[in-house]
Amino acid sequence: MSEQTTAAPPAPPPPGRPAPSPRASRPGARNTLARLGPWPWIGPCVALILLVVVWPVVEMVITSTHKISGLGIDFGFNGAGRYQKLFADPRLGAVMLWTIVWTVLVVGFTMAISLALAQLYNQQFPGRRFTRWALIVPWAASVIVTSIGFRWMLDEVAGVLNRLMIDLGLISSAQNWTGDAAHSKPWLILVAVFVSLPFTTYTLLAGLQTVPGEVYEAARVDGAGKWQTYWRITLPLLRPSFLVALVINLINVFNSFPVIWGMTQGGPNTDTATSTVFMYVLGQTDVGEAAAMSVVNFAVVIVMVLLFLKVSRWNEEN
Repeated sequence: MSEQTTAAPPAPPPPGRPAPSPRASRPGARNTLARLGPWPWIGPCVALILLVVVWPVVEMVITSTHKISGLGIDFGFNGAGRYQKLFADPRLGAVMLWTIVWTVLVVGFTMAISLALAQLYNQQFPGRRFTRWALIVPWAASVIVTSIGFRWMLDEVAGVLNRLMIDLGLISSAQNWTGDAAHSKPWLILVAVFVSLPFTTYTLLAGLQTVPGEVYEAARVDGAGKWQTYWRITLPLLRPSFLVALVINLINVFNSFPVIWGMTQGGPNTDTATSTVFMYVLGQTDVGEAAAMSVVNFAVVIVMVLLFLKVSRWNEEN
């Protein structure tokens, strides 16, 4: 009689460890996340960009092709009529010229002063922590509140600047500092630089603090002077932070609205209005023309940034 062998029953799973699920053991279920790739992580970001950026741009372009009154009454499709009206406006040339001058001067002064402040705050000196905190104040306060505060400070009747300058004998009578473009434009630039300094300074300061100390030690050993070290080591290594601060400042200043609106509302007439403020002024009578101005602003920003990135060779690593 031959011996019959019976297969041993499968060993139970060790205590404390659950038995593997049949669903999890299937190759299709195990590779689901692998097939999706990065989409579970970047999908919400893409959806947010489509909702917050792409959809408003599409609506803006559609609106610019319609004739819409300041009360919101849509008179129907108008094609390029709103653009023709915009480019025929005699105020547009002066507004765009002032916008370019405003952007160049504000960004230029902001970058130069912020670079000096970042160098200062990167040094060790008594009270450095408190001075850093003080620099945050213009950033923490609302820009429109800061602008209105400066407007009242410059007021012809109740402004403290006139009172101070009269007491010091600098002027003989009170001046209307925001009453005309010649007086108000320098103050607009000053306030815009004032509110832009904190972000730019801290961006450059963060870049300075990433420069390894060993690089400076090697430069001193090689006999490099302070200016040689600054031009050949500090500035090249600060380039990524400098470019980020510069691009963001270009976009923010070009699109700036609260400073000018809070101080002069673009007046008198539209003498101090940039393209963004001019767009708001147009929207009070013709929404379609304001949308056309928005499309022009958007196109200018895109071209400006692309040209800047090409000239600065953003992706080139030295």
